[in-house]
This record gives sequence, structure tokens and C-alpha cells, in this order.
Amino acid sequence: MGAKEEAQGTLSSTDFGVAASAFILNWNTICSSFPPWTWVLSRHQVEGYLSLENILLSSTQEEYGELSCPGPGKHPHQEDPIDVDDATLVRTNPCNVHYYDLHIIYCNSYRVPVLYFRAYDSAVGKARYLNEEHPYLNRPWYKLHPCGTSEWMKLLFHADDALAKTGVAIELYLVAWLSVVGHVVGLRIPFEMMKQL
Repeated sequence: MGAKEEAQGTLSSTDFGVAASAFILNWNTICSSFPPWTWVLSRHQVEGYLSLENILLSSTQEEYGELSCPGPGKHPHQEDPIDVDDATLVRTNPCNVHYYDLHIIYCNSYRVPVLYFRAYDSAVGKARYLNEEHPYLNRPWYKLHPCGTSEWMKLLFHADDALAKTGVAIELYLVAWLSVVGHVVGLRIPFEMMKQL
């Protein structure tokens, strides 16, 4: 992370790309039983964003939350909830299951990542939160506003100068950021990834 970005709790667009690559590699290696995060290129093949789609999150979550996905070839809104290993996740409650599509997009004006998401009710199968236009898809999605992000990220990384000095701060930026903003939709970073912080 550049000295200026590190001091301000922000990322350059280049650093966001580096952070996204590191996050995808860590998530897909450490959390191989979870749905994978992927990098989606824009139409112009210049910019892109992180995407995690068709995930199941229960509204009755405990310490690490719950995350699962439908089987191949199944529509995410027609699948029964998947029970998973209690050591890793919390069992689903079929009465309060929600499917989510999550996108992490770089915000040039705030110079921080922004969480866009849409939620589907398991019973209804319709998106419930649609109030912001997705910058790449030009469709309404729910957006967690980025104001204040740089301030709390600055505090987080300022507390550990070793991370900033070794350049590890870039690679851990999205892990730290998502460990906070993921709570909005009930997504918790798996413990194995949090140990890196």
C-alpha cells in the first residue's frame, strides 16, 4: 500500500486489484468448501469487481455465520437449504433462509471498496433490497455507502505498523474490510482467514 493510501485508510485502483487477487486466492484456498469469489471484468475489459453469487445465508447465525450454495445446475431460489459441518458453519434454519449475490466494487471517489448486494427470500424468490444502480450492470442493487470507510480502515491498519511496512496491508485490506461490512448481510469471514490479521 502506498504511504499516502496507508495513512488515509484508502486504496488506489491498482492496489484494489492487488488486494482483490490476494483475497480471491486466500478465500478459494482456505475456504475451498465455500462458494468461490471471482473477478468479473467490465464490458470494456479495463476494470472489474469481485463477485460471490447464489450464496445461502441464514438469519439465525452465530459466531461465524453461515454460508453455502446450491448444487450445480440448480436455480439458487429453488434449492433446499444445505446442512453443513457444525465445526465450520451454523446449520440453516429453513424458515429464514436468504440467498445473496455480493459484489465488491472499487469506488474512485472515496478510494475504498463498496459492497453491493441483492437478497432473495427463499419463499418468494424475488430480490428484496433494490435501491442503487450497479455501476457495471446498470440494474438496481443495494449498496452500503462508503463514507467513513477510510477512517475506520486507517485506524485498523495504523494499529499495526508492521502490516503497512511489509506491504501485507494491501493483501489483507479486503479481509479486514469484509470482516466489518459483511455483517450487514450476515456474511462472516471464516476464522481461518481472520487468523491472518
